[in-house]
Amino acid sequence: MNDNASSEPIRIAPPDDADELARAELYGLLARLWLAPPDDALLAQFRVAVTEAPERGGHLEAPWQDLVAALRATRVAEATDEFDALFHGVGKPEVIVFGSYHLSGSLNDRPLAQLRTDLAALGLGRDPARMETEDHVAYVFEVMRYLIAGDDPSVCRLDEQRRFFRAHVQAWVERLCDTVQAHPRARTWAAIAAFTRAFVEVETQGFDLLEA
Repeated sequence: MNDNASSEPIRIAPPDDADELARAELYGLLARLWLAPPDDALLAQFRVAVTEAPERGGHLEAPWQDLVAALRATRVAEATDEFDALFHGVGKPEVIVFGSYHLSGSLNDRPLAQLRTDLAALGLGRDPARMETEDHVAYVFEVMRYLIAGDDPSVCRLDEQRRFFRAHVQAWVERLCDTVQAHPRARTWAAIAAFTRAFVEVETQGFDLLEA
């Protein structure tokens, strides 16, 4: 994800609020987990990760514990094999991680065009170094991270977060999670999908409360 006004990467400024920083970090983590299999450095971080959620009994507590356990139980080679089986392969992948497909049934369809229009309005554009189109689940999570923790006050606002989330995350990501969790080869990514679903549910509830 690049700022259209510059070839430099988007700058992420840490928000003052600890809860907002935690939200941004979770979006960043999910973007990383959906984009590629974990490497040794990421798995090492999970081996020492805190397993308790900030609020005991909260909606994210059990899914987070399951995610940590899954990443502690896997190895790079195993995770890579699973990732390739689910999301790569010859011809059509077993699981498609692009929003346009889940919203319209086709890749590179009207939802992608609308997403590009919305990104342009935010001053954002596709990183030419990346092969994935902008409706990849990792990309939309990166955009949410930026809208929470970015340093441009003209777009990094709660109303922009809510609008983008409603249109480009809430509208389809849970369907992706359903598909992954139902796949017989999904083990590590079943846990990733379960945590993703729980996090999207928390975000949805938070935005609902703002509109109440």
